Parts: sequence; C-alpha cells; structure tokens
Amino acid sequence: MKFVIQRVAHASVTVEGQTIGKIGKGFLVLIGVSGDDTKEIADRMVKKLLGLRIFEDENGKTNLDLAAVGGELLLISQFTLYADCRKGNRPSFIHAGAPDMANELYEYILAKCREQVPVVEKGEFGADMKVELLNDGPFTIVLDSAEL
Repeated sequence: MKFVIQRVAHASVTVEGQTIGKIGKGFLVLIGVSGDDTKEIADRMVKKLLGLRIFEDENGKTNLDLAAVGGELLLISQFTLYADCRKGNRPSFIHAGAPDMANELYEYILAKCREQVPVVEKGEFGADMKVELLNDGPFTIVLDSAEL
C-alpha cells in the first residue's frame, strides 16, 4: 500500500464538473492499493498517517499532528501509484490491486480515518477526477507499507 501525503491549505476533488469533496487545512492523501494488501496493512498505514507530526508549532518546528491542528482529510484512490515503468514507455499496472478488493480497502481506510478525524472527504473510486490543492510548504511524504 502506498500513500502520497500532501500537507495542504485546502484541496478539492471534482467529478463531471461537480465538487464531491473539499477540505481546508489538512492532508490530501493519494492511496494506492496493491494485490497483496490487507486490512492489517491498512491499519498500520492509517496509524502512521494520523500520527505524522508535520504541522508547525508556535516555534516553526514540524511538531504537530493532524488532530493538534484540527486538520481535515481528503482521501483519493489512485491505482497509478503502482505503475511499473521499467519496460518501455507505457506503464504496466499489474501490481495494483483488483478493483473490487482495492475499493473494499479504500472504504475500510475511509472508515478507520472517520473514527478519529471529524472531517474526512473522499473521491469517487474509479472515476475520472480533477484534484485541486494548495500544497502548504510544499510538504509531500510518500508512505510505502513495504518500508513500515
């Protein structure tokens, strides 16, 4: 499982011209699910995500987590995080999770985050989405379950 976490001042996601998710200060998280991922892996990833201390404290040090700043989440499923570009110029996505399984884990991640974060918005699984954000920093972190 891969999370691309961007600290944002605000972010939104639009499908067919309609805004379906919008947040203020918080994290925009692009979520990639592989064929080997499980709920246990998702639990570890969510715990790490929600514990990241990457917001500035009163001294300008990145020392505060999402809860400490009243941050919000926008979670977007993105199978292209599992693109394999080693051969040729057209990416292969054979390592991405099958759609039904990946959607189930995506929904599980949403539910786990909603247990702890008051505002959790989402994209539409499998849709052509337009994502807008104002990256704060810029500050972007990639979490890979293979490295946790």
